[in-house]
Amino acid sequence: MKNLRIGMIGYGFMGRTHSNAFSQVNHFFDLPYRPVLQTLCARNPARAQAFAAQWGYQSVEADWRKVVESPEIDLIDIASPNDTHAEIAIAAAKAGKMVMCEKPLGRTAAEAQGMVEAVEAAGVPNMVWYNYRRVPAVMLAKHLIDEGRLGRIFHYRAKFLQDWTISTDLPQGGEGLWRLDVNVAGSGVTGDLLAHCIDTAMWLNGPIHEVSATTETFIKSRQHNLTGKLEPVGIDDASLFLARFDNGSLATFEATRYARGHKALYTLEINGANASIIWDLHDLHRLQYFDHGDEGRLRGWRSIHVTDSDHPYMKHWWVPGLQIGYEHTFIHQAADFLTAAAGGQAASPTFRDALLTDHVTDAVLASAKNRNWVSIPKA
Repeated sequence: MKNLRIGMIGYGFMGRTHSNAFSQVNHFFDLPYRPVLQTLCARNPARAQAFAAQWGYQSVEADWRKVVESPEIDLIDIASPNDTHAEIAIAAAKAGKMVMCEKPLGRTAAEAQGMVEAVEAAGVPNMVWYNYRRVPAVMLAKHLIDEGRLGRIFHYRAKFLQDWTISTDLPQGGEGLWRLDVNVAGSGVTGDLLAHCIDTAMWLNGPIHEVSATTETFIKSRQHNLTGKLEPVGIDDASLFLARFDNGSLATFEATRYARGHKALYTLEINGANASIIWDLHDLHRLQYFDHGDEGRLRGWRSIHVTDSDHPYMKHWWVPGLQIGYEHTFIHQAADFLTAAAGGQAASPTFRDALLTDHVTDAVLASAKNRNWVSIPKA
């Protein structure tokens, strides 16, 4: 087993999930690589040192360029704010490093395009952390769809609801609140929450053909943590859109940070000619399934408890009936990446896959601005 030395850029929420994934993955999966938490890179020296000590990183660095250039690093993992993704990823690819990046890939599709070109020109394994693909119940849904059990797909519905930005006193910008700063984030819930929904939808149901959207910024100005001034808010607080997929199915997508009572309600439903499925992040280990082919008197929704060894990923965990959680999705993604990378390959979603999602989020924002249907460019 070869060591794979990780250079982690960022120590926030995603830095923790990724560090945990790399720390745990070899305990449960037989892999060709053993991740080594080599270097943690962040701008706050005291917090970086504390994070590195807690997770077992061997060194700390404040300049990401030094991490990218270091011969002691094999993989650059970008878990820093969105405005840093492109520069770091492109430099890492040119340095011949494997690259993993948090979503969204870029703040815009144009920014993401340069990242795709860089990793493909360098021929380095690459992946974007759209972790909901690795929920066993969602993976089971993928298997059922690919087996043709749902038949022709008619409808896809997805929503992702939160409530953490409702207060008018909440500032924007700086550490912890950069997602409210359009220059750093690129967009609001469209690129943050809906990007997850879009990626999962296209993975399950194929490419999106066109969209018609509306967005709203409910609080128009907030104090900025870095300038201390009251500044306009440029991100979208809520985003809703209609979509047509290439396969002819129709879809509705909704995301907001103004749904009081919801912290992270992500649900999806797919209706086909033969069957339907529903998945809910709050009950992530279950898949709701309706099969019209069942005997009439027994026909109805069934709740599949996704914990058996023949369910996706579950043979690596506990005995049947014992479920896993959110953090395991990142471990699954790390395992898939490391397995593919050993063969010089890239596991999905690659940077090019994530570029397609950025094209859709760009189209959603353009449609909301221009109040028309927008077609999605093809890769």
